[in-house]
Amino acid sequence: MTDWLEPLLDAVEQRETDRWAIEDLGLDDLMERAGAGLAGVVAGVAPAGRVVVACGKGNNGGDGKIAARVLRDGGREVDVLEAPFDLARFQGAGVIVDALLGTGFEGAPRAPLDAVIAAINACDAPVVAADMPSGVNGSDGTIAGAAVRAVATVAFDSAKVGLWVQPGKACAGEVHVVDIGIPAGAPVRSRAGLIGPGVLRGLPGRGADSTKFSSGTVVVVGGSPGLTGAPVLAAAAAQRAGAGYVTIASDADAPHRPVEVMQRGLEGLDGLLERATAVVLGPGLGPDAAGLVRELYARIDVPLVLDADGLNAFAAGHDFPDRSAPTVLTPHTGELSRLIDGDVKARRLACARAGATHARATVVLKGDDTLIASPDGRVAISPGGAPALATAGTGDVLSGVIAALLARGVEPGHAVCAGVFAHARAGRLAAQPHGPDGVIASDVIAHLPAAFAL
Repeated sequence: MTDWLEPLLDAVEQRETDRWAIEDLGLDDLMERAGAGLAGVVAGVAPAGRVVVACGKGNNGGDGKIAARVLRDGGREVDVLEAPFDLARFQGAGVIVDALLGTGFEGAPRAPLDAVIAAINACDAPVVAADMPSGVNGSDGTIAGAAVRAVATVAFDSAKVGLWVQPGKACAGEVHVVDIGIPAGAPVRSRAGLIGPGVLRGLPGRGADSTKFSSGTVVVVGGSPGLTGAPVLAAAAAQRAGAGYVTIASDADAPHRPVEVMQRGLEGLDGLLERATAVVLGPGLGPDAAGLVRELYARIDVPLVLDADGLNAFAAGHDFPDRSAPTVLTPHTGELSRLIDGDVKARRLACARAGATHARATVVLKGDDTLIASPDGRVAISPGGAPALATAGTGDVLSGVIAALLARGVEPGHAVCAGVFAHARAGRLAAQPHGPDGVIASDVIAHLPAAFAL
């Protein structure tokens, strides 16, 4: 893990961390600390009103009972519900604490917990979840049945992967990580991490001796009649992300490209590729260019970002050739589902990893929880929070941003994570004057320079 990735643990990793702390270090107050931390967040979410704590049989229920005691000692009215559950006691609650199922839960909740979860969700009271919303798989965010919808989740020791991956992320609300006294040094190596703002530190900048070529040369191969907007957006984004020289290679005229962006026909593509330090392949190419995409993919020898119709060229069983240079695929849910056999919407983490293994490339599965999966199974996750990006063209912007960073010589893993983080930040900045529903892709491009500023 780099210092700009916050480690996210899955159920096995958290279990081993807890075992190490209790058995090897002799720490015996972890649950007490967890319950106290949970109580503090509950009090912040709902400073007044009756507290109802729904407790399961395991450690999660123990955390809930300690929180109930702490809140009661602080003068709050608290009801603790255990099996058999009196569901009527949820009515009139000021806040509900979900302490039914813990991080290690898998599958669909069985009776009577499925009915308890339904009753919790039917109440108007805010819900605070202990460690994980019940029904959400803590290791990957999948949901197989009923799941609690919380306004806040209190993660003990570290945030879990499932809190940041859809659809689990939608149930978690605001994530609060509570220190329960486990020191650093657990014999656990996390395979997932949450991208933080430190990812933007250390990126190269222009100096007195810089030239347009030393700042990176990006070639965008894309565009076809009626589909020239996509390569224009990718090219403009590459420029705003710092690339010094950007060219669109297309036989379809792109009259609305920025005046600083060059355009050349495909007949001159070989010469352009010789000078390129990164390439974006696919935006707006159209389905008739699938053969060209597969041929270029195999012979381009600089960092490559494959998007849109570039991805579709490898659907229907076409294998990805080996490449020696860094390769980044940027699919949305539908595009990835055409590349692999899997329910991408329901199993985003597993499918992103499967796509990276299949293509032997980095896969950027776009969404509010954009997942950056490497072929070795490591995953970086965007904190998201940029609904303004849910509009046409923002994916092309992301491809251009990533290509610019690759062209400037940024290490590939760092380049992709920095591009995703800055792209989301630009989406939030663009929403400030317009509101998220009024943002268009070119607004995001305009805010890229500010997004990269620390």
